[in-house]
Amino acid sequence: MSDVAGKTVVITGASRGIGAACARIFASEGANVVLLARSGAEIGAIASEIGVGALALECDVSKYSDVLNAIAQTKSHFGSVDILINNAGVIEPIANLSTADPAEWAKAIEINLTGVFNGMRAVLPLMREAHSGTIITVSSGAAHNPIEAWSHYCSSKAGAAMLTRCAHLENQARGLRIMGMSPGTVATQMQRDIKKSGVNPVSQLDWDVHIPVDWPAKALLWMCTKDSDGWLGQEISLRDDDIRSRISLS
Repeated sequence: MSDVAGKTVVITGASRGIGAACARIFASEGANVVLLARSGAEIGAIASEIGVGALALECDVSKYSDVLNAIAQTKSHFGSVDILINNAGVIEPIANLSTADPAEWAKAIEINLTGVFNGMRAVLPLMREAHSGTIITVSSGAAHNPIEAWSHYCSSKAGAAMLTRCAHLENQARGLRIMGMSPGTVATQMQRDIKKSGVNPVSQLDWDVHIPVDWPAKALLWMCTKDSDGWLGQEISLRDDDIRSRISLS
């Protein structure tokens, strides 16, 4: 998977979970990694651990000015922006529509959906000019199925999935690679928060059914190789045994 060696990958929501695992795996394959998150101390620690090829930039993906500034700093520091992993997302507020806090509901949409747009909007001009680049949106099964008390999450993920398809439609002729990845349930802090809520069947799942956090990170790495070109414009699911076999996940 040396396709990413020497390339620069920007990862949103990189302070923990899939984002942090992604930063470590891409760095191990020789990529420059830029970690974006609101928690500067956490991404700073991960960047220090990785070393010279890592850059931590405090960024709120719901604010376009933050994202645009981060992309500008990335290009200035590393010379290019080759890959964007739209990973930032929140599961709160877990609440039925009848009781959900309107402001918190809207904030989730701003992070999970508008944050994906902001990332795309910031990198697309650079990638279109270069006639090269990969954009991957971390999706969810919730994008395609209603789940009790997750109206914000289902709606935002569904919107992000369609946004990804639109981005592919508009940019495939310019040489860009754009697709989505649905990881399934992953052993991260988000699943602990879901478990604590006690709402809907997802919260009732045993911890050992969640896949390890390095699986989606390895899948994202594979999606940056030519071997995944058959899925451009589509959403890859790690629930698919054929996909798992192709990426050597077991």
